[in-house]
Amino acid sequence: METARDVTRVLVVDDEESQRTALASMIKLWGYSVETAADGQEAIEKLASFVAHVIVTDLNMPRLSGQELLKRLKEDGDATPVIVQTAYGGLDTALEMVHELGAFWFIDKPVDTLALRLLIERAAAQEKLAEHAERLARQLSNTGLLGEMVGSSPKMREAFSLIQQVAPSRAAVLITGESGTGKELAARAIHALSPRRNAPFVALNCAAMPDTLMESELFGHEKGAFTGAVDRRAGCFELAQNGTVLLDEIGDMPVSLQAKLLRVLEDSRVRRLGGKTEIQLDVRILASTNSPLDAAIREGRFREDLFYRLNVFPIPLPALRERKDDLPALTSALLSDLNRKHGTKVTDVSKDVLERFQAYSWPGNVRELRNVVERAVILAGQGTILAAHLAAGFGGAPSAATGKPAAANGEELRIPVGSTIEQAERALIELTLEHTRHNKTRAAEVLGISQKTLFNKLKEYGGQTARA
Repeated sequence: METARDVTRVLVVDDEESQRTALASMIKLWGYSVETAADGQEAIEKLASFVAHVIVTDLNMPRLSGQELLKRLKEDGDATPVIVQTAYGGLDTALEMVHELGAFWFIDKPVDTLALRLLIERAAAQEKLAEHAERLARQLSNTGLLGEMVGSSPKMREAFSLIQQVAPSRAAVLITGESGTGKELAARAIHALSPRRNAPFVALNCAAMPDTLMESELFGHEKGAFTGAVDRRAGCFELAQNGTVLLDEIGDMPVSLQAKLLRVLEDSRVRRLGGKTEIQLDVRILASTNSPLDAAIREGRFREDLFYRLNVFPIPLPALRERKDDLPALTSALLSDLNRKHGTKVTDVSKDVLERFQAYSWPGNVRELRNVVERAVILAGQGTILAAHLAAGFGGAPSAATGKPAAANGEELRIPVGSTIEQAERALIELTLEHTRHNKTRAAEVLGISQKTLFNKLKEYGGQTARA
């Protein structure tokens, strides 16, 4: 339901009362809240109490003309979109209004009703987007928050700045970072700050999707296109029409599908499996990966041309171990969220717990922090989280030789000299599986790889073991 706060407010400025009244009445019929002013001077006075989203003004008026009104607004730093209308204009005047004085658009009298309505809609959308972005910028400056992302460390502020800069554009974005760093949250923040924020956001996890189903999930299918296709189904591109698609863990997409994806990106058209016609698309593409794609390109597992298509605007997200200054704020935000989820009343964490958090390397990043805090919140129930609420062996026991934490289950990984990279990798995976009690999802998080990559590695190993 639309509230009074959500209604777009329009200020109509015209010295001819009959035209002013008629125009105001018409704009009201379109669902807008309208105020009127007889000239630029009265408009300035009205704007002191009436916060307009759009101004529609005549050009030639007594006391303060439309041109002078634009100059005053520009001097005052007021960026409200202004639509200038006049019966005496020309190309030179229009250029001055739009380019030099910052008018949103210039329209001749008699006004084309349909054109004016469309201009007001677009100007209002631009104003509300700017207002939303400014509000988020203030929130970020004051609290270190951007959507659901938390952080005021230099690396996070840099990431926030990149998100804010690219969001209003149509550019493809490649978000990189280890598993658990918040790549999907970054993608959602880009969508929320964009002009597409009221349209769908659709995410497809390429690592968790079987190869046989991924093509259908991407492009959709017609009834009878393959065995089991009992109904027509729209793919993620169709579902995200006018909105945003996130291709999560794009590095795990099969090469055979990458060529088809590239064609969709180049043509902005998609054809369902088994379909005969192409569907025109208007979709913004975001992609993410938990490991650099350079090696995959060299090994032929990822198309170089697709990489350049997706990597128009790269945004790297730091690992949690690289921004430990954010741990207090992150923990506080998680406590608020988890208290709502579980109905608990936990207020903070003890100094000892925070010190242990600071000493830990967080291989699973923010996702692992959330899991640790959630367990502690459930155990504590209320008050302060103590060390006793953490899992046994959290962070590992310090090594006598190095003073650094050993493996999280108390075991150190020892790799004999002469071992190959493949042998060392296998040993690390098996040790991690032992630590997580063979929970493959958790092991993948700790290792910083996708579940699909872990499953593929285990399939390669078969029944053999690398460790005695």
